[in-house]
Amino acid sequence: MAIWFGDGFSLETANARSQGTLVSQLGIEFVDAGDDYVSAKMPVDERTRQPAGVLHGGASIALAETLASWGATFTVDREKHHCVGLEINGNHVRAIGSGWVIGTARPLHLGRSTQIWEVRMVDEQERLICISRVTMAVLATPNRY
Repeated sequence: MAIWFGDGFSLETANARSQGTLVSQLGIEFVDAGDDYVSAKMPVDERTRQPAGVLHGGASIALAETLASWGATFTVDREKHHCVGLEINGNHVRAIGSGWVIGTARPLHLGRSTQIWEVRMVDEQERLICISRVTMAVLATPNRY
């Protein structure tokens, strides 16, 4: 069952509206959306690595928040609501020093005032890098995205 409001999730809109923001600075690109998920990839390079040479945990959290925020945005009537992050956590499971990390967000709960999203991040061999849970608040004001 599709979770998206209206015409569905727009990769083009999410990618275009992310230009000139932290999302584009980190090289995050939305790559896929299905009936109940959205995916994006982020490079592991000089923008996203920590001094020790592996993916910075904060970059993983930024990817998770980005996916959950855009996912939530496309599940509500944007003329009447917008969604903001309320809480986020992440468990960093495996280090990665190069390549791409691919995140996929799926909702665990889509309520009137809150949403809960699970974001799984894997490397190109589909090994788990990080798992995150993001709680979104649904506000009764027009969307700013």
